[in-house]
This record gives sequence, C-alpha cells and structure tokens, in this order.
Amino acid sequence: MAQPCRILVMASGNGSNFQALIDAVADGRIPDSKIIRLVVNRGKAYATTRADRAHIPWEYFNLISNGFQAKGETDPTKIQESRNNYDAALAEKVLSWDDKPDLIVLAGWMYVFGTHFLDPIAAAGIKIINLHPALPGKYDGAGAIERAFNDFKAGKLENNRTGIMVHYVIAQVDRGEPILVREIECREGEDLHQLEERIHSHEHELIVEATAKVVKEIAAAKAAAQ
Repeated sequence: MAQPCRILVMASGNGSNFQALIDAVADGRIPDSKIIRLVVNRGKAYATTRADRAHIPWEYFNLISNGFQAKGETDPTKIQESRNNYDAALAEKVLSWDDKPDLIVLAGWMYVFGTHFLDPIAAAGIKIINLHPALPGKYDGAGAIERAFNDFKAGKLENNRTGIMVHYVIAQVDRGEPILVREIECREGEDLHQLEERIHSHEHELIVEATAKVVKEIAAAKAAAQ
C-alpha cells in the first residue's frame, strides 16, 4: 500500500486557503494525501485555529520572535544575514522531522524565501508551490491585485485581464514554472475591494486543483522509482 503524499502547509494569516486544502484532502479531491503539519510566521494567524479544529499539528516560527533579527533592525547587511539564518534554520527544522513532507504548499505565506531555504529543500527532493494573485510574469511580489487594478483604471492592463496562478517556487519571486493559471477579467464600475473578493473566490478552487495535480505527479514518480 503506497504511503499518502505528506503535505506541509505554510500560512501567515486567516488560512482560508489552508482550510480549502483541509476540506479537499478530507473529501478526496486531493486523493492519497495527508496534511502533516502547518507552519505559521505570525503569532495571531487564525490558520492555527483551523489546524487545531482539524487535529493538525502546527508550529510558530518567526524571524524576530525566534531571535533571528532584532526588532527595528534597519541595516541591510544585518537584515539579509538574519533572513539567511532564518531560512537555513527553518529548512533544517523541516528536514529533521521523521515525517518530513513530500510537498510544501505556501498558502498565504507572506515571506519570501531565499536560497538558504530553497536549496536544501530542493536537494531533499521536496517540491514547493505557491499561490499568487497575478498571471505569469505579471505583478510579481506584494500588492499584485492593487497594481493590476490601477493599471486597469489607467487603461494599461493588457486585454483588461488579470488572474491567479499556482507555481513552483524558485529564488526569483513569483517566476517559477506555472502549474495552473486562471484569467480573471476586470470589470468597469468595480472597485478594488470587489475585484479582490472576486479573485479570492477563485483561489480556493485553484490551489486545490493545483495541489491535487502535483500530488498525482509525486505519486507517479514514487511508483516509477520502485
């Protein structure tokens, strides 16, 4: 009997996408899988309440609270060193678990990983995927929906369309290979909040579909290696 694909979810806030993943694993839309753990980097992340309700263990691991960076630090060199140390420590933590994951899903994880996390995780054969509210190659990084909305209002948005994607995570922010993409049309008379709500309404479905697709690929690779 094949072991289920072990999924680690990382989230920073409300955790609605995390909940979508919990529900999809439970009802079989992400088959042959198990969410083994949640990691949060914000102390008041509601995602932890969702984890408790689903009996999923969770850990809080924060750049400042865990002592990697002094609060209020402004020196760019020290900030980069702190982030490198944090990334390396989190990678070491993940790889130390007896049930280390086959897949990491960043579901509203508001922190950009560097190579000190990505390289050891990749070397261990663990895939990382991320949900980003923009089309491939457009509006990388934070504030993607607002930037697309502003371009739409200014008549600069190509085909009046933005979107969402789930992609593999690489060192270049939001530039990893797309797994699934969904275009969303901007509408005249709609304000930013309405556009955000409409985009978020599609995110749950897309992150579930993309996770299921990657889980299937991981299972196929495991079977081929046996």
